Amino acid sequence: MLAGAVLATGCKPVEVNGGAGASPVPVPRATTGTATAQPAPPPRTPTRSPSASRTSDDKPSAPSAPAASPTAPAPSPSAPALMAIGAEGARVRELQARLRQAGHFSRNPTGYYGTLTGQAVESFQRKGGLAVTGRTDSVTWQRLLATTRTPTASELDPPTELPVAAPDPRCLKGRVLCVSKESRTLAWMIDGRVVSVMDVRFGSEYTPTREGVFSVYWKSRHHVSTLYGSPMPYAMFFSGGQAVHYSADFAARGYSGASHGCVNVRDEKKISALYAQVKDGDKVVIYH
Repeated sequence: MLAGAVLATGCKPVEVNGGAGASPVPVPRATTGTATAQPAPPPRTPTRSPSASRTSDDKPSAPSAPAASPTAPAPSPSAPALMAIGAEGARVRELQARLRQAGHFSRNPTGYYGTLTGQAVESFQRKGGLAVTGRTDSVTWQRLLATTRTPTASELDPPTELPVAAPDPRCLKGRVLCVSKESRTLAWMIDGRVVSVMDVRFGSEYTPTREGVFSVYWKSRHHVSTLYGSPMPYAMFFSGGQAVHYSADFAARGYSGASHGCVNVRDEKKISALYAQVKDGDKVVIYH
């Protein structure tokens, strides 16, 4: 009766801002308008070229070609960007770790230069009286190096995207899957000691993940939800059809999606090791 009840439930990835199971729809990039042909200007006395305006992407828009002026000074070039939106790698990871030391970046390093990193760079530049561009040029980078220390290995490569929350008091005794909704992390703990941690996501507003104290009552290594037809590998059920399990959708799309109430894990290697250690009857604590 127990197994049959669970097989009729299960989870399926859903869109956070859409209906259940909706596929993400590409959003066309907004444009600033349609260029129109301009008539050739009449001959006139050469004048100094105005500075090119900036677009929202901080790229110079193409100005109309002015007549050359023999007395106009050449514009001073700006410092070249070492890192900007879209960059990734070890250097970006170090940038994020140093920005966090300086109090401008609240997340753990990911190695990807996204909008949050750009905003953190802007904050650092603004506070330091530098040109606020969101791009890391040589001036910004040298200032950051001078005001921070070399990050440690654990600072550069933390186990989760967000800092792990302080464990709930109910997690400090026994074998516990300690799940924090605020930090979106799961900590596998044994007698108050953290064995491993991993990023997790939860159900949407309409299919919330239950909070409270539960226990693992059934494990299913190759589980597939018969309700939604979606795979739920390494499933560890703790409340009705809700389970901790690996989600390929979470691994691919991150927090742009949600589950139908399950606790999704995106690191398959970590949940595989966790699945091997967790036993039926181990405690599950889910708190905000």
